[in-house]
Amino acid sequence: MSGPEIFIIIVVALLLFGAEKLPDIARSVGKGMRDFRKATDDIRNELESTTKEFRKDINDVADSLKKDVNDMADDLTKDVNEFSDNLKKDVNEMTGEINKDINETDGTSKKDNNDQDDPFKYEYTD
Repeated sequence: MSGPEIFIIIVVALLLFGAEKLPDIARSVGKGMRDFRKATDDIRNELESTTKEFRKDINDVADSLKKDVNDMADDLTKDVNEFSDNLKKDVNEMTGEINKDINETDGTSKKDNNDQDDPFKYEYTD
């Protein structure tokens, strides 16, 4: 509100209530505003204290959930790494056995091939 608006309100209040009642009305309005402000502050403080406990409980639950999830993730990572290592070990062992079998088979097949006759070889007899 600007100055002229306030002045018009004061003049209307003087005309309606008179100069004698205006101080009483101002006191009553001031007291009402003070009581209203006190009531709103009390409500605000009560809400803050109530929600403070609620927020603390929610934060505690959230922290507990985060810890549990992190623990499960760590356990899962550990299990996956262990499984992966075991799988690599098994694959390496199997690869070694296969290579060994291939080498043994190669040596035997070369020896067998040398002993066999060439099917395209023709021997002349006189």
